[in-house]
Amino acid sequence: MTQAEKERLAKVGRTFNAKAYIKNEIAAIRKQVGDKKVLLAMSGGVDSSVCAVLLQKAIGKQLVCVFVDHGCMRLNEAKEVKKVFKGKFGINLIALDCEKRFLGKAKGVTEPELKRKIIGGEFIKVFADTARDLKKKYGDIDFLGQGTIFPDIMESGQGGHKAVKAHHNVGGLPKDIIFKGLVEPVKYLFKDEVRKVGKLLGIPEAMVMRQPFPGPGLAVRCIGELTKEKLDILRQADFVFRDEMRKAGLDKKAQQFFAIMTNVRSVGVKNGARTYGYVIGIRAISTKQFVKAGVVELPFKFVTKVAEKIATTVKGANRVVWDITPKPPATIEWE
Repeated sequence: MTQAEKERLAKVGRTFNAKAYIKNEIAAIRKQVGDKKVLLAMSGGVDSSVCAVLLQKAIGKQLVCVFVDHGCMRLNEAKEVKKVFKGKFGINLIALDCEKRFLGKAKGVTEPELKRKIIGGEFIKVFADTARDLKKKYGDIDFLGQGTIFPDIMESGQGGHKAVKAHHNVGGLPKDIIFKGLVEPVKYLFKDEVRKVGKLLGIPEAMVMRQPFPGPGLAVRCIGELTKEKLDILRQADFVFRDEMRKAGLDKKAQQFFAIMTNVRSVGVKNGARTYGYVIGIRAISTKQFVKAGVVELPFKFVTKVAEKIATTVKGANRVVWDITPKPPATIEWE
């Protein structure tokens, strides 16, 4: 464990001063970057979103953001990201549709860590290709920006921590991309602290309080091989669950809630006919720093309502199970 990590862990539980953090981090970014450019990988999640706006405040037009749609985004997520960051913030955002490329690389792969590494590795290749193209347009881009947060480092086994799972944005500079350094403005923040910084930066409430979304996206919630069919079913089921949570006012009780494609099929009945569809899992957790997490006790009537709606309205799904396992022994994500 590095000295910086020891100091960070020692501050857990203390009052976090977001205003001071922003001021200090902007100064640190400007000192590190100077008049050079930064290429930031945006995943569409809270961490990289806050990172993007923080960098924008610090270096303005020197920032170039790349958003890669790997085919594992939530319903309408890509459209929302482009609307908010290109529209509201005026960030130089380059959006790439790479669904076929990513699903092609992951074809036939079922092992969770291998899927993560394939997606992470393909991210690096996409950025390598993009960086070459951007050099022709903007000249040299010296720094790579990333939305790494402290729990990512802890779960990835960096700094002497015991590895739990791989994170595509942890581990230093990609070997096949030449940058002078990494810029990671939220590296030593926990999730609740990232949100506080985001609010002070002027990011809309809906974006700041947006549920955490891993870099590999729905890939870590889709058990077994990644296929467009399974991902499309998962997208629809996930939308139903999240929408019903919002309507019922239960979204304020959970820090994260989502659907899972279990890759298990079961017999069901729809419109009087036999079906053989996928089993969808639903999960809602409560946590402050995402190192540990408890289960949100959703009303049983609500759970049965969601189950019936998913099973009857989402084509390809016909059964729902409720995951009530805390972290540990489980992780928040299924893969």
